[in-house]
Amino acid sequence: MTTTLTPKARAVLTAASELFYAQGIHAVGVDAIAERAGVTKKTLYDRFGSKDRLVVEYLRDRDAQWRTFLDPRIEAAGPVPAQRLAAIFDASAEWAAERGTKGCGMVNAHAEISDPDHPAYRVIVGQKQWMLRLFRELAEAAGAGDQTESLAEEILLLHEGALVAAGIGVLPDAFARARDLAVSRLAAAVR
Repeated sequence: MTTTLTPKARAVLTAASELFYAQGIHAVGVDAIAERAGVTKKTLYDRFGSKDRLVVEYLRDRDAQWRTFLDPRIEAAGPVPAQRLAAIFDASAEWAAERGTKGCGMVNAHAEISDPDHPAYRVIVGQKQWMLRLFRELAEAAGAGDQTESLAEEILLLHEGALVAAGIGVLPDAFARARDLAVSRLAAAVR
């Protein structure tokens, strides 16, 4: 849906995205979103149908923005899996500095939406599964063999840990430290 939005729908999604990320999904009502977007609640409901649907679109849009942000950085790193892996962590650090000062939007959303029947749950889990596939592909390309799956899972754990640690501000240079550990782990797995 996010690719064919009318200007008013885009305004609603932008307002919802800013508010949901800054204040939390449950803390933000449709009145606040409509007011921030400069539309009526009727317009919001006409465009999205429900707050739940708007939450789904917020998460899809954030995921699409992340992928669009990440892809050229991976490609610019060249064909070497270790360099591509490092680029992911560096891109995550850049994203967090620019757009993620409150941590990962998906992790934050999951803290509020843990019901597998909620339509947003699939988006949240799907984004993390996509990251796991990306790490799996890099491990496989590096030649990790029968360690591919476990290595991909370890790298995902490092990445997600860095997201949380950076969002909380508990560790300095969380992404750089996790990047170095992930690249070292990849090198050890393919020796």
